[in-house]
Amino acid sequence: MEKTIEQIEEEALKELEASTNAESIRALSIKYLGRKGLVTRFLRNISNLQQEKRPEAGRKANETKNHLEALFRQSLKQFETVSHQPNGQVDVSLPGRSVRYGSIHPITLITQQICNIFIRLGFDIVEGPEVETDYYNFEALNIPKNHPARDMQDTFYISENVVLRTHTSPTQPRIMEKQRPPVRIIAPGKVYRCDSDLTHTPMFHQIEGLLVDRNVSFGDLKGVLTAFVHQMFDEETSLRFRPSFFPFTEPSAEVDIRCVMCKGDGCRVCSKTGWLEVLGAGMVHPAVFENVEYDTTHYTGFAFGMGVERIAMLKYGIDDIRKFFENDLRFLGQF
Repeated sequence: MEKTIEQIEEEALKELEASTNAESIRALSIKYLGRKGLVTRFLRNISNLQQEKRPEAGRKANETKNHLEALFRQSLKQFETVSHQPNGQVDVSLPGRSVRYGSIHPITLITQQICNIFIRLGFDIVEGPEVETDYYNFEALNIPKNHPARDMQDTFYISENVVLRTHTSPTQPRIMEKQRPPVRIIAPGKVYRCDSDLTHTPMFHQIEGLLVDRNVSFGDLKGVLTAFVHQMFDEETSLRFRPSFFPFTEPSAEVDIRCVMCKGDGCRVCSKTGWLEVLGAGMVHPAVFENVEYDTTHYTGFAFGMGVERIAMLKYGIDDIRKFFENDLRFLGQF
């Protein structure tokens, strides 16, 4: 070896004594203890020594390493302390500064929980564009131009045929065009509508679900959504399916759960009904299958969509959707 461990230690101590600031201490630490440092290289090359000399050399090298680490750490602390003290003094009566730890946003947290549930049920996660064409956002989903259902969407138009998607449902035809059955997907993402109040924001999050295969029935839809609700809330939560209308499903249903606030007794949150709406669902309309060239005599399927903010509000007992987007750390830190 070029130098003994004693020579390396002696040189390190001399350079340490001559150091005048924290930056030079850090440089010394890298020079001697870094991955390519002198002490580190010595330790790696001990195997080149004669067999009987290796134990003593290893012991001495480790002692030197620990000694230098302690000296560098102590010297660095002294320099950093002095640099942060005005005139070398510190006011010990000042309160300490606590470290603020981050947390996962509740919308992200609920999205992850929902996705994990459906992954366990055999679904794949897919994504689609937030800037969407009129065709995929409406026409491919059996909502042609001048259809009254378009009035329900409160759409942001970028141009005549380009919109900010109003739901994550356009992912359905996009995936079905590229993939033949069976199809089992969920599509989380942001959606946009011209609406803003206590329970609506111009941008919010949805999760779309789609399952297409042979002999899929409404009973399969009820089974999947029941399993989801029981895992998302608890197994005591009851469901009910109410007839509804969506252009891209037939039959269609609104899915309610027993109010998580009053347990069905009736309260302000559930408008004294004992039930809360959580999502919409139904069997995929044959017109949607025809648009993607699926054989409706062989395949059936169901679809569902839910608002992530809605689920989060029910899960955590939040009464104003705008709290999710006001960036109040006192609120967000609770999750």
